[in-house]
Amino acid sequence: MTELAHPAVPQVTRSGRDLPVATAVGLGLLAAVGASLFVRKEVFVGIAVIAVWASLWELDQALKRRDIHLPLFMLLVGSTGILVSAYVAGSEALLVAFMLTAGGLVVWRVLGLGDGPAALRDPTAALRDSTAGIFAAAYLPFLAGFVMLMLSMPDGALRVLLFVLLAVASDVGGYTAGVLIGRHPLAPSVSPKKTWEGLAGSVVLCCAVGAVGYRWLFGSNPLVGVALGLATVTTAIVGDLSESLIKRDLELKDMGSLLPGHGGVLDRLDSMLLTAPVVYLVLLVSLPVGD
Repeated sequence: MTELAHPAVPQVTRSGRDLPVATAVGLGLLAAVGASLFVRKEVFVGIAVIAVWASLWELDQALKRRDIHLPLFMLLVGSTGILVSAYVAGSEALLVAFMLTAGGLVVWRVLGLGDGPAALRDPTAALRDSTAGIFAAAYLPFLAGFVMLMLSMPDGALRVLLFVLLAVASDVGGYTAGVLIGRHPLAPSVSPKKTWEGLAGSVVLCCAVGAVGYRWLFGSNPLVGVALGLATVTTAIVGDLSESLIKRDLELKDMGSLLPGHGGVLDRLDSMLLTAPVVYLVLLVSLPVGD
């Protein structure tokens, strides 16, 4: 008697990811981002805008579990203005565009426009939604705007490439070490799967990528790249744990399911958002524009 063939079972690791799918999607995203940087910078700007839009939509869907309704239309318009302004006109424009977006969100919601209870009939809901909207604008497009500031520089493609490689190295190093040798939880009450061994893996790989990347891309002191790697790991883990706190409060495993094997777009951007201002500032100080 022949045995019935069993259907293929996804290779789910200790982290909960379907490893082959996650790897394929991750490599595809990395290739698309890398190609866009050197084809035309405006293509990367477009990818960044779409990623922020998707993340805002995911955040809006998640917050609705607590009856919080983001002024999503205004956020999408404002985020586009923030990112494009930062790329075209620099840091002052980034700040001005953010302030205009914050003010527009309040006015939009107070007028009772968008989703949720009509603000004119429910001032408490208007205040809650407006506050959440300003938080979303600061968390996503404003922080992402620092990537646009890097991109706008003469060697911007190389700066953004190093930023992306550092973020990927932190994630891959932590994931690999955590799955293989992770034993001691880093923050069990916030993110039970994160371990001290995973953090060590992030430090090792991120510092290595920082040193090699800094020397290879800019021909400068690799020790600065090591320092940049350490800074990246610090901000990445804070960003990751911060989003984990939000998800725990909302009783969610992932912010979405737009990226197979990874969860939502925001689940991939969480560590990069806080890292962007740090990488921008370190590179600006160590590699002044024009050098």
